[in-house]
Amino acid sequence: MSSDAIELDANSIVVTAQKVKQRAVDVPITMSVESQERIRQLGVTNLGDLSNYVPGLNVQVQSANNPGFVIRGITSDSGSAQQSPRVTLYYNGVDISRSRGAYQGIYDMERIEVVKGPQATLFGTAATIGAISLISAKPEPGVSAELTGSYGNYDAYNVEGHVNAGNDVLAVRIAGQWIKRDGYVKNLAPDQEDLYAQDQLGLRASLRYTPTSDFTADLIFTYDRERNSGTPFLSKALGSTAADGVYGAAYLGGSPLSGTVLGADKLGLTRDVYDVNFTASWDFADGWNFTTVNGYRDFDAVEVFDADGSAAWYLEFAERAKGWEASHEGRFTYSDNHWRASFGWNYFIEDSYQNVPFSTEEGTYLQCTLNIIPGLGCVAADNTVTAGLTTYLATGGLATAIPYSSWFENKGRNQTWSMFGDTTWKPDASLELTAGLRVLIEKRRSGFGAYQPNSVLGGVALLPLVNTGGNFFYADRSYAAVLPRFNVLYHLTPNVNLYATVSEGRRSPVVQLSAAAGPVATLDLIPAEKVWNYEAGIKGSVGILSGSLGVYYDDYSNFQVTVIDDGGTSHTESAGSASNFGVEGEIEARFADWLRAFGNFGFISGGVDDKTSNGVYAGNQFRLQPKWQWAAGFMLNTPVTENTRVFLTPSVTYRSKIYFELPNSEPISQDAVTLVNLRGGVSFANDRFEVAGYARNLTDKRYLLDAGNTGGGFGYPTFIPADPRTYGIELTARY
Repeated sequence: MSSDAIELDANSIVVTAQKVKQRAVDVPITMSVESQERIRQLGVTNLGDLSNYVPGLNVQVQSANNPGFVIRGITSDSGSAQQSPRVTLYYNGVDISRSRGAYQGIYDMERIEVVKGPQATLFGTAATIGAISLISAKPEPGVSAELTGSYGNYDAYNVEGHVNAGNDVLAVRIAGQWIKRDGYVKNLAPDQEDLYAQDQLGLRASLRYTPTSDFTADLIFTYDRERNSGTPFLSKALGSTAADGVYGAAYLGGSPLSGTVLGADKLGLTRDVYDVNFTASWDFADGWNFTTVNGYRDFDAVEVFDADGSAAWYLEFAERAKGWEASHEGRFTYSDNHWRASFGWNYFIEDSYQNVPFSTEEGTYLQCTLNIIPGLGCVAADNTVTAGLTTYLATGGLATAIPYSSWFENKGRNQTWSMFGDTTWKPDASLELTAGLRVLIEKRRSGFGAYQPNSVLGGVALLPLVNTGGNFFYADRSYAAVLPRFNVLYHLTPNVNLYATVSEGRRSPVVQLSAAAGPVATLDLIPAEKVWNYEAGIKGSVGILSGSLGVYYDDYSNFQVTVIDDGGTSHTESAGSASNFGVEGEIEARFADWLRAFGNFGFISGGVDDKTSNGVYAGNQFRLQPKWQWAAGFMLNTPVTENTRVFLTPSVTYRSKIYFELPNSEPISQDAVTLVNLRGGVSFANDRFEVAGYARNLTDKRYLLDAGNTGGGFGYPTFIPADPRTYGIELTARY
């Protein structure tokens, strides 16, 4: 069974969200589908851009090493190897949700499906509240090629394309993307690059073997590489960004011992991801199919960052995230006029670690953190590091600088075995009833170690972690769960459907090891987060209109939150009960073959329940959750001669206020943001050639991508400015 998308008519596309080919309108769950052509028309180049056009979805790409995926206000972005994701990211049917290995380019995509609500029987236990499924374009018979190159401000280059060749039996497709751009935040430090520069490469090779009409096998190799400059963690309290605001030049100096202690001489990210996927589908009997999906992914990333956001040699950290994950799934499906069923098994294993080295100068650290010499200060507005005199003054001139370094590391080896099944009964042509179940057993093994030596000046470790002497401690726990779902679909007409669903989602318990007390790691068991999801809606097309409208309610117990501690470390704890009520809608009007208008919206009223038992989190809005989100625009694509056409897609996106942390804090928030994007151009020679221009954030809106961060744990929260206005020209040739 091929996963290919097939456009049936103007308003319908076939998807595989339920692991069988169906029209999207016939899938009894809330979902959004973005095709390759729509992604191109909107000018979307990464997942962060895409989320502007999908109600209920927000993707925050703080860096390629730290993406945050948010569905209906629930965030999955933890870098700890001991925690499980909440939002499943799937790549060609394989779970790649581990945060540090998840990000990749979305070039040459067939489509992207965003499925909302718990979908354990379809996408596994990590789909606590939804899944993002990336489906790359597959090889096809014939010879074709496409190459797109663009150039824009900030000396931005983007080259991407594909080459396809083959016949009905064997076909191959090679695709790739290279993005290079200067940093948009100037860094005044003489030995550093400007911040948020990009140098990213993605390559994919796909092989499709179809010896008969009943059997298809796909083998896909993917490589993703980043060599990006530093993330602009900017301070409002220290140095020039405190004086000029966080939208001007910065001075992020880093550590003079960065190469030896942190793993790289300069701020920035070095990341490599390797992925291999094998999928085989066999229609072995009338109505029967067997599909196996297998994947292996390996990631290795080192990111050096200046957590204090200033010129001081103060909070200089790095993160080394390395790991691998492997998955095997076998699934049988059956379909006839009255029944549709699928059942199978899955095994998933991941093994990773997160190592965090730290570098500082002792006097600077003690002065900036504790103000041990009143009146000296930390960093002046002209970027003079006044705290740099502390060691000289404290030692009576015996020393001018005392370097200090330490590290801590968490490890996780997690395995899941599961069996699942879905059955749909169609008693008549109008009604479909679905019930599904996933039974899972998981084994979680966590490890923790730290080397936190005593400082010369302070006599104690500088970070609030007890020294384990570099030794590692481990803990193992096993868990089991049963996760159901129930769906009803009623066909009002062949193209308009009502649906309702009830499903349970679960985020795995956390076997949390840390060294917060004593020389032996402390074990803290955080219970599983559970959610019951109830939703109903309508989807379909009538005349020139197509779209969907859904209403949902989520009820959480043991809602897990990640908190940054004093000292910049983080831990997970239960915030108690939480709930979420929301409405989502999408609409498209096709006025003519050459003119379409679209709009969508999402409303979320949710957060931690306002109960005394929920402590400091009571009544707080979920982090990164806007109450309102909408987008609107139109797509004009009209012929002007027999071989020439003009196209234009302007769009406006809106997101209401968000908080970046729990508990909510007004200084660590971002007010409502409205963005205007534009793409347009001309295509000629029967679409063989295309010239386009684009502009993103056309009005040059200044807003924050993130705030708080590691520096917040030391009393110096940092702020990351979002992308300014970018624009450029794009040339495409097709064969």
